[in-house]
Amino acid sequence: MRLFVALLLGLFLSACESTQQKRDEVIVEDMGTSLEDGTGAAEEDTSVQTYGAVDDELSGMSALDDPDSPLSTRIIYFDYDSSDILPEYRGIVESHASFLTENSDISITLEGHADERGSREYNLALGERRAESIKRQMTLLGVSPSQIITVSYGEERPRVDGHDDYAWSQNRRVEILY
Repeated sequence: MRLFVALLLGLFLSACESTQQKRDEVIVEDMGTSLEDGTGAAEEDTSVQTYGAVDDELSGMSALDDPDSPLSTRIIYFDYDSSDILPEYRGIVESHASFLTENSDISITLEGHADERGSREYNLALGERRAESIKRQMTLLGVSPSQIITVSYGEERPRVDGHDDYAWSQNRRVEILY
């Protein structure tokens, strides 16, 4: 009986294992094998083909990781008890909106957060208002609403632990996840 339970538990845990897709360039090599002489030896000149869709996707995604690009900034901070986008972050939101309109096959998740002050329910609602505020601005700039998912974590996932102004200011945010 213990063996059965152990096997069942192992099967369950292996089914829950997550797989992480790695975005690599797809390469197909033409080995140019010759079947005429029966040796199957590869010819000197091998060609490599890349498929455009994957290559184009990677080049678009590289802009997201360029530290000089506004797209590398993926955290928008907010004032206390506010869901208004601050002027210093409007350009960043516009850059992400422009990127999404040019790449309609890419979706994002906007995660709304709040600091620890206020009730759990209030902070969940505030995080949602912040995420919806960014979504509303992006849709006004031409992004399809179907490209944007919003979620609120309220105070549950602080960026900085602490009970001071600095920690609170770092936790009042929306994170843009590609």
